[in-house]
Parts: sequence; structure tokens; C-alpha cells
Amino acid sequence: QVQLVESGGGLVQPGGSLRLSCAASGSIFSINAVGWYREAPGKQRYLVAGINSGGSTNYDDSVKGRFTISRDNAKNTVYLQMNSLKPEDTAVYYCNADKITTEWGVLYDYWGQGTQVTVSS
Repeated sequence: QVQLVESGGGLVQPGGSLRLSCAASGSIFSINAVGWYREAPGKQRYLVAGINSGGSTNYDDSVKGRFTISRDNAKNTVYLQMNSLKPEDTAVYYCNADKITTEWGVLYDYWGQGTQVTVSS
């Protein structure tokens, strides 16, 4: 059984920082591209940062210069370093892997359960 587990969310003051982790567990051979998405109440979920298997990254304009996505392939973990947080960054953050190759086959469009980030004074 493969799981994507997000962690690192919480309550932080404006201007503060958090680092989210997305750890994949199970008999995994490789993970292709991974994205961090966020969903605020009443709004659609959308991609804020992505990283492909080669390490190339992309960011939504709203987080450029403040968020950094990275990955540790040996640990099957992707990180999202979030700095200079703003109240509008408040949302549930989800990680998504577009393709995971496992001992038993290939999984597509795989989601974690989400972690809440609240930016408030």
C-alpha cells in the first residue's frame, strides 16, 4: 500500500515560515512529478509549486520568491519551504504525485490527505 503523508502545517504569524513535507511510503521504485496544491474555504484547489523528476521547478505567481519546493529522492520526500507567509496563504495544502512506480504497478494522480496552514496574528 502506498501512502502520501503531508506534515508540517500549523498556525503561524504573518511573516513567519513553515516547512511542509510530503513523504511517500510503500514499495516505491520511483516518483515522477510532484506538486503542492492548496485549497482555501470556498475556493478551488490549485497548484502552487511543482517539481519534476529532474528537479525542475515551477511556481504560481502568488508564491514566487517566497516558497521553495525541493525533493529528496532517497527519502521519497518532497518539501515546501514557505517564507514570508501572508494571511492569504491560509489553506489546506495537498501534495500530488502524477505517477508513482511501485513493486505492484504504476499509480497515477495520487493525493495525500492534506495539512492545514493558518497564517494569522
